[in-house]
Amino acid sequence: MLAEQRILLIIGGGIAAYKCLDLIRRLKERGATVRTILTTAAQQFVTPLSVGALSGERVFGDLFDLTAEHDIGHIRLSREADLVVVAPATADLLAKMACGLADDLASTALLATDKPVLVVPAMNPRMWAHPATRRNLATLAADGIAVVGPNAGAMAERGEFGEGRMAEPLEIVDAIAARLSAARLAVVRGAGSLAGRRLLVTSGPTHEPIDPVRYIANRSSGKQGHAVAAAAAAAGAEVVLVSGPAEAPDPAGVQVIHVDSARQMLAAVEAHLPVDAAVFAAAVADWRVADASEQKIKKAGAGAPTLTLVENPDILATVSHHSTLRPRLVVGFAAETETVIAHAQAKRARKGCDWIVANDVSPATGIMGGDSNTVHIVSAAGVEHWPPASKTEVAARLVARIADALAQQEKDRS
Repeated sequence: MLAEQRILLIIGGGIAAYKCLDLIRRLKERGATVRTILTTAAQQFVTPLSVGALSGERVFGDLFDLTAEHDIGHIRLSREADLVVVAPATADLLAKMACGLADDLASTALLATDKPVLVVPAMNPRMWAHPATRRNLATLAADGIAVVGPNAGAMAERGEFGEGRMAEPLEIVDAIAARLSAARLAVVRGAGSLAGRRLLVTSGPTHEPIDPVRYIANRSSGKQGHAVAAAAAAAGAEVVLVSGPAEAPDPAGVQVIHVDSARQMLAAVEAHLPVDAAVFAAAVADWRVADASEQKIKKAGAGAPTLTLVENPDILATVSHHSTLRPRLVVGFAAETETVIAHAQAKRARKGCDWIVANDVSPATGIMGGDSNTVHIVSAAGVEHWPPASKTEVAARLVARIADALAQQEKDRS
């Protein structure tokens, strides 16, 4: 996925800069080339020597370096990369990017780049929540800049806790892979292949409450559905992502509606129709407790309580059979553990959707919650068996097929 990809890593001046040493190692393990720019502040936390030793490349930091700038090095650095990553993206760096400032090598390279950019924020929770930071993030999102993190947790400052921790290196690697995949889709398929289209995607698990602290759920991470939403946005679509409590970070350039239960997900889906195409990748719980307790259920010494289950609404079938707002293309997912194709074919007929994306999620496959997938596309035309690939690559290929199908529908009508 990252083999032969060129990453320009701009390291900002925050304590989380130490994580970039592991990030460089992870990227190199996957075959990427990593060039680095260290801000002056970053050099207070990590040294050019350690960064250069891990990257195997020269480390840059001075805008007025005569050796590097004889051929306008800041332009060359920003243009030779496939992706520019800013980590940690401090409040100062985000503000510079949003305002278009260029007073050092890092900010100048960011202003000069014509490549996709991914920022990884890290700062004190109050700085992250400050209205100025929120405005700057909104500006960057409007400019098409992707964001991963931050996470919640303990801060470097004693006693501080909240949202502001930099995403972990493997999370950043996943986000880099997704951003590169989306960029490749835009090049291969054309950035406007879904321009003017509106897509709806569901993703992640649902949580069905038993009482205020317990719930019925499943192991879905949301990685596949989120990757589909990101790929569709990269292809020019207006995308609404209805997400259950997923592990995957919200993709950039996508309207995300967060829900918990199946009933909430159905309501959000119906509220955002009509769309041209809908992809139902969420692993929706089939059942919920009929009468969830308003208080935590306590042990009473008389054995386990009896839970009466009722069926949840069938979101895929509801939309597939909608009399007036059915999308032109409805794609469902089937996560199976046996007789995958037969079950997927039966599901497609029962639900009334156009395609089913089927996969084997038996524990031995590592697919549920993992980064790769092996899918089979079940349609009226038959079954296509796709080779194993990363979930970002599966998403890119699926979105390309959706673009083709919508275009063919219009051609057939004309």
